[in-house]
Amino acid sequence: MKKFVAFCGSLGLFLLNHPMTALAAEEAAGETAAVPLWLCVPFAGLLLCIAVLPLLKAEWWEAHQPHAVVFWSLLFMLPFAALFGAGEAAETVLECLVNDYLTFIILLFGLFCVSGNITMSGDLAGSPRINVGLLALGTILSSWIGTTGASMLMIRPIIKMNAWRKHRRHIIVFFIFLVSNMGGCLTPIGDPPLLMGFMRGVPFFWSLHLTPVLLFNMVLLLFIFYWIDRRAYRTDIAKGLKPDISKPGTEIKIRGAHNMIFIVMIVAAVILSGTLPSLPTFQDAEGKVLGIHILDEVVLSYPAVIEIAIILLAAFLSFKTTDASIRRENHFTWSAIKEVAVLFVGIFITMQPALMLLKASGPKLGITDPFQMFWATGLLSSFLDNTPTYLVFLTTAGSLGFTGGMMTALGSVPIKMLEAISAGAVFMGANTYIGNAPNFMVKSIADENGIRMPSFFGYLIWSFGILTPVFILDTLLFFL
Repeated sequence: MKKFVAFCGSLGLFLLNHPMTALAAEEAAGETAAVPLWLCVPFAGLLLCIAVLPLLKAEWWEAHQPHAVVFWSLLFMLPFAALFGAGEAAETVLECLVNDYLTFIILLFGLFCVSGNITMSGDLAGSPRINVGLLALGTILSSWIGTTGASMLMIRPIIKMNAWRKHRRHIIVFFIFLVSNMGGCLTPIGDPPLLMGFMRGVPFFWSLHLTPVLLFNMVLLLFIFYWIDRRAYRTDIAKGLKPDISKPGTEIKIRGAHNMIFIVMIVAAVILSGTLPSLPTFQDAEGKVLGIHILDEVVLSYPAVIEIAIILLAAFLSFKTTDASIRRENHFTWSAIKEVAVLFVGIFITMQPALMLLKASGPKLGITDPFQMFWATGLLSSFLDNTPTYLVFLTTAGSLGFTGGMMTALGSVPIKMLEAISAGAVFMGANTYIGNAPNFMVKSIADENGIRMPSFFGYLIWSFGILTPVFILDTLLFFL
């Protein structure tokens, strides 16, 4: 515990006294370019808008989200272009849009479409025991169809089964904790950071090492959830609310089940995107991945094109083969995916300076112990894209000169260190709405279905109060 407190203090002092510039990852004209810290202001400004404006000016914010994204994006791009040149600015923005945002939003779009064509109905009513079972099922599914896939598949049935209840926002909060984040830790399919590790030499089933940590967190969080939900359930019953069912818990009907084929297609596309780049067929003589040249060094790789094509085909076939009445029963609209697409394009663009600073400063933080890697990777993954954050600290760990552990393309990494980096990136994405791709999508779908979700800061209170003690226990039991 003393080491943990000392680490938190040293990390805080480092950040407070960090110099105003950091070395960028790329070199131009033989000289290393400096990225000023103030270029992170647009990213902070956009996050502040997402957190505050829905509380102060909800209708205005809903109508003007695209304008806010354009404003903060330009506030980053124009100074960046003035400092490093228009060409460098265009390449930086296109690189993140083509190689990060495009595949991110296409994956979300595909899963959103396919899951919207599956509906569950019957006499299964939302009660504490039923909800615990559904959250446990979704958590296990996350590692095998991805946190995004499991979230999009499970969120509507859970909302529908609890539609009769008044107190239900906590159900969605714990859903984000478990299904949208922690459940994805067991395979590279579960969460993109682990897929990046797989592409760099970490064995596919190595992530099963995290099973004890996941089971511990599941049991603890589901126990907490049960007592919170039990109290809320009794409050609803006392107010005369009752589910509209005749034979509780006896019948479940699933319509559109054939769409599971298309979910499997999407999962297969994600796996291919991680394995095809290592094949000689998709590499040139220098070992670079072949693709469509966009601008200078910006290339849309052929594996990414194949992934996008398969996902879009799955979404198209899902709509063509599913009766529209299923979507009406699910109250399916495009507003949730539209909101995520608009906000995250701004997040991806404006967070580039923060990622450059992290890449430059990661090896200089003096982080050498597993518990330090767990917290550093996790806290930064809460606000930045957890995939590059994972890669920064995996690279850092590989460069520390360890002789034992897991041999990766980035060097040898001790097993406990790799577990800490992986768990931090996957688990702590639950700390904020923007910490992982499905979090904001789940929130939007819940809001759309009449569940008044916590604000950005309200959610932080939930995550700080419930998850922080769990992560401290993880540290003490698994990473010290």
